Amino acid sequence: MLTVFLAAVAPSQVRAQESADSSPLAHDSGETASPAALTVNEAISFDLASLTPEKQRETELPDGVGPSITVDTDSPAAIDPDRYRSLGSRMAAAKWETLGLFAYITATQAYWTDDTTSFHFKDEGWFGKNTNNLGIDKLTHAFNAYLFAEFLGARIARKTDDRAAAALPAAMLSTALQFYGEFWDGHKSDSGFSYQDIAFNTAGAAFSVLRHTVPGLEEKLDFRLMMVPNSNVYSFKGKRHYEQQHFLLSLELAGFRKLEATPLRLVELQVGYRGKDFTLADRAAGIPPKRDIFFGVALNIKQLFFKNSRSRVGRMIGSGLNYFQLPYTGIYDYY
Repeated sequence: MLTVFLAAVAPSQVRAQESADSSPLAHDSGETASPAALTVNEAISFDLASLTPEKQRETELPDGVGPSITVDTDSPAAIDPDRYRSLGSRMAAAKWETLGLFAYITATQAYWTDDTTSFHFKDEGWFGKNTNNLGIDKLTHAFNAYLFAEFLGARIARKTDDRAAAALPAAMLSTALQFYGEFWDGHKSDSGFSYQDIAFNTAGAAFSVLRHTVPGLEEKLDFRLMMVPNSNVYSFKGKRHYEQQHFLLSLELAGFRKLEATPLRLVELQVGYRGKDFTLADRAAGIPPKRDIFFGVALNIKQLFFKNSRSRVGRMIGSGLNYFQLPYTGIYDYY
């Protein structure tokens, strides 16, 4: 599943945004504005895209790349502008991918579901110490919805050549899929249909919309998961699995035009959340659960090793680093 996701989103990392290309602040328009007009415009507006490095068009090959490289043929000239004008048509552009995710959710839920009962609701709380997982499960819902929206948005944009317009239909499809998954929880004896889960599903999908509709934000801000190894290296389920999950927002300094050619392009500023000591054994031993907000500085591995990668595998790894933080690549302070 992860490989499919990375293969889908990798092309979107090098796709040019037509809206950014046509922005007078991002490129020279050929006309010189007066200093007075520039002063007024700068005073009343803040264009994040103007601070963002230009992207290379996907139809342009990097220097030195031969004809063996396959270039996306879904160019704007080949796309009927009326075909994907409506919201419904853009959602339909990812119908097979949506059905695939529907089947994936069904299979995984059926596999992990043990004892079932009649459909019921459950108030699971938010991030309190008295909650089962200190809110880590809520951030998991948000992150899954975010990943679904990113994947579906990339697939829609591949057909429509408009990533910003693909953001909303992708988020709606993601939210619907997560809503379906929540119905499975409503039949589990150890959980239930939770409005807290629904809220974080919606928030995760909404962040994907924000990231792709605010010009320049995609290059600067990521929502990531960092899995920190434990004594078993990796736990597949349960509270030990939740303890490994550190969710964070990462600000990439490489996304700022004035810093892209400086050593600071390798720096990321991060803030995140984790929980620990909340397993049943910890609680039985009287160990108080711990909730930490952490701040840190991390190394931008994507910039260091995978910027402008010419191989498909390299582009997939680079795309994956937008969503998954490698452990031990940053210095963090926990509060």
